[in-house]
Amino acid sequence: MRIEDLAPQIPQVKRRWVSSLILYVLGLFSALLLIGCEKPAPPQGLTVNVERVVSGQTLEIAGTSGTFERVRLIGVEAPDLKQQPWGIEAAKRLEEMIQGQPVLLEFDVEEKYCYKERCTQLAYVWQNGQMLNEQLAKAGSVLALPRSPNSKYTERLAHAQEWARLMGLGIWNPENPMRLTPAEFRSQNQS
Repeated sequence: MRIEDLAPQIPQVKRRWVSSLILYVLGLFSALLLIGCEKPAPPQGLTVNVERVVSGQTLEIAGTSGTFERVRLIGVEAPDLKQQPWGIEAAKRLEEMIQGQPVLLEFDVEEKYCYKERCTQLAYVWQNGQMLNEQLAKAGSVLALPRSPNSKYTERLAHAQEWARLMGLGIWNPENPMRLTPAEFRSQNQS
């Protein structure tokens, strides 16, 4: 066999090698995409029964020794109950979401907030795989309000609020928008 006889075979071998490399890279890229699409792990926490909805951001659950404990939803602020019509609507929406079903409380860095000798648990509240904090923000019932150090879902809550704002839902309704934040409302209506 002469060298001239091998010349036509070299480009064909090179083409197969390049084709194999391209297929390998595409396969690797596809696998990485599929891994990225993997469903996130379900939240971990404490499953509880809600005794009552206090406001659009606060629940009461049965605590130990027959007492009730308050749970405040992390990352959101509901309109004050006196801030009509939004405060009552936020509480009603949260009550409709819960419908007497158990919820899962997922805690973040800071699990409790204490003020004047009363402590409130802080949690992301989940039901049937949906975060109620996020659903309330997406419906325009509450403001997304990040508070350090609890920031696990800050971006997710901000996106939900942006959706409600763009769609003109709830407190973002252009015909009847909420003009004062709950903090501004309380400041102006102190007795």
